[in-house]
Amino acid sequence: MSILARLMYRTLVWKERQRARIAARVPSPAASETEHLKTGARGETLAYWYLRQAGYTIVARNRPARSGGGELDLVGWDGPVLSFVEVKTRTTDVAGPPETAVSKAKQKRIARAANEYLRRLRRKPVSYRFDIASVTWNPEAGFQVRLIKDAFKT
Repeated sequence: MSILARLMYRTLVWKERQRARIAARVPSPAASETEHLKTGARGETLAYWYLRQAGYTIVARNRPARSGGGELDLVGWDGPVLSFVEVKTRTTDVAGPPETAVSKAKQKRIARAANEYLRRLRRKPVSYRFDIASVTWNPEAGFQVRLIKDAFKT
């Protein structure tokens, strides 16, 4: 084996060992956490299709803010108005309806991400609002989506 081949082999082995060490340090998600994420993703997909049927033109899904301040679940045009939609999904009503989970702090993070999105738009000025898609699970009826337009102001 040439010196170059040995060096390449050692580098590959070293990289594999590093990946294994990192993987060993990162905990795997618990089953309940995985189910929670699946439920949320399913709710976002249902909200997406609900909004499409309601006449929205969806232009972005799960858009992260570059400033690290959260993400925009859905962004879409409802006629001439740009709507930033926060999707909340719940499988039980024990903690109340899903829209109650959008706290003032969450509203500020959504507004910050929305302002960043608006700054990058080429089309100005734009009229916009913040909506909430409340997705609930009912064993008899399945998933149900309720849209709350102009849910909060910033």
